[in-house]
Amino acid sequence: MNPHGTDVRHKALTLLRDGASNADVARGLKVPPGTIGYWKHLDRAKRGECPGKHDPKCPRCDGRELNESAYSYLLGLYLGDGHISHYSAHRVPNLMISCSEAWPGLMDDCEQAMRAVFPENSVCRVRKIGCRNVKVYSKHLHCLFPQHGPGRKHERSITLEPWQQAIIDTHPWEFIRGLIHSDGCRITNWTTRMVAGERKRYEYPRYFFTNVSDDIRRLYTDTLDKLGVDWTHCTRDGNPYNISVAKRASVTLLDTHVGPKH
Repeated sequence: MNPHGTDVRHKALTLLRDGASNADVARGLKVPPGTIGYWKHLDRAKRGECPGKHDPKCPRCDGRELNESAYSYLLGLYLGDGHISHYSAHRVPNLMISCSEAWPGLMDDCEQAMRAVFPENSVCRVRKIGCRNVKVYSKHLHCLFPQHGPGRKHERSITLEPWQQAIIDTHPWEFIRGLIHSDGCRITNWTTRMVAGERKRYEYPRYFFTNVSDDIRRLYTDTLDKLGVDWTHCTRDGNPYNISVAKRASVTLLDTHVGPKH
């Protein structure tokens, strides 16, 4: 018998509605007490019996207003260094963005965007070795990030819904900033050139974006095209995973709207 099956759950709810305690139901059905408590909570919430906290509204399900600028940035972060998990201990899915401790400003921007997109949900930072995982918990993550699915992003198709594309078209720089803050960087390259018969060192800034997913790179370059930013593929070891922006005018645009991580 599956201890968490539908029949067991219905039996548990019947006993709970008849006044049985969580502990007695858990022992009788050999189900963890936390699971019994969660079933009871969902049942009471469905019947409108839970006082106090309410389920936060969803922009997609309930028509709540969405901070589209913050969402565009958060979507870029998610496509780069984010993923959605569903740990049984929490019962609620969480969106986690991994941020290097070298860039505290990036962590602040990420947390601010999460709070703007999910104003009624819990946001936290979890310390890991060399990084912090910035997390938000919501039952509606799959509504706002339909790109979630089994396996790694580069092993499945990543396409935007029409409503997502409309947001990016309205807030393209925020999307680019999120992608670069997750999987990109601004560096200083150098080369040498002959000047008046003398070889001199020449330095210039350059932006890189690196992602294994063809679809995510295409979303990045398509948006750059719309913004008038020149870019090139920088193939390494036969892999076209790197997108380079090196022309002065285009770097100036990125410096104005994105800038280096901080």
